[in-house]
Amino acid sequence: MVVGCQWGDEGKGKIVDVLAEDADIVARYQGGANAGHTVHVGDEEFILHQIPSGILHPGKRCLLGNGVVLDVCQFVEEHDALAGRGVEMAGRVGVSERAHLLLPYHRALDRASEARASEARAVEKIGTTGRGIGPSYEEKAGRRGVRVADLADEGRLRERVDASLERARRKLAALGREIDGELDAEVERTLEHRERLLSLATDTGREVVDAVGAGRRVLLEGAQGTALDLDHGTYPFVTSSNTTAAAAATGIGVGPTLIDAVIGVVKAYTTRVGNGPLPTAFEPAMDERVRELGGEFGATTGRPRRCGWFDAVLARYAARVNGLTGLAVTKLDVLDTLPEISVATAYRTPRGGTGE
Repeated sequence: MVVGCQWGDEGKGKIVDVLAEDADIVARYQGGANAGHTVHVGDEEFILHQIPSGILHPGKRCLLGNGVVLDVCQFVEEHDALAGRGVEMAGRVGVSERAHLLLPYHRALDRASEARASEARAVEKIGTTGRGIGPSYEEKAGRRGVRVADLADEGRLRERVDASLERARRKLAALGREIDGELDAEVERTLEHRERLLSLATDTGREVVDAVGAGRRVLLEGAQGTALDLDHGTYPFVTSSNTTAAAAATGIGVGPTLIDAVIGVVKAYTTRVGNGPLPTAFEPAMDERVRELGGEFGATTGRPRRCGWFDAVLARYAARVNGLTGLAVTKLDVLDTLPEISVATAYRTPRGGTGE
């Protein structure tokens, strides 16, 4: 499996693209359309938000596990865009029947919450992508979410969606926002993809276990990075799912002993998007220079990434938390024009000691 060891954007997509050549199945186990994996095939650039990078390798089966929150319209758009660019898609993508759906009101809630935080105090603003990931996982944890399997029963589906939409209306009103008729129409357009999603529904855990039992190779692909993990990251400036290696088994539906290798990915320097700590942050001039050299702008939002020196403290922590068996380093070439580079090997704590 491949896991990010910083704040995301480490180049996991490129590493997965290389490893996928020898895999039979590539499976994504958490996150949603807030992730963006950039892969180059010849002169073509592909930015994948939900479908695993293995889709660009002919014949590979690609799965979205139960740990994923599926942005239905974005997924359909991405699927069709790949087909339109000549990628064979028939029979190659499967979505867990237990995966939760991210619906338009989740995006509305996410954006409204961020806007309210901005109006109140900047310290409260997480700096999310506004894609609805947090509200979708919140509804999942509250046992009120809508899953792919719910699409099979139209009556139950309508009941659950209507209840969720009503809760969203109340929350938006409390945030000083209202749901207009267009949002209701968006929900209806989303549900029009019901039959299409059902045709892709599968038991991802069963597929993976059967494949491994038959001697086939499976590559698990994570999104974001260790420092954005809900439990092990820089809370509260984290994502809404578990991004570390342990989440892979749960997010696909297999036992942890099935995973025999964990490859961590780091950049030769450090970046993050959004608010939160970045201990090795560059001074403004160096920040701008490295950002331009490395093309450090979010694949999902286009926002400029904050940049800093390589953080070995974080890398050691990520190695421990994930139980790494290997490490891949990306973007070393970005630093080759600098006369010297720095590496953080310890932190100075508020009490004067060092944290390693």
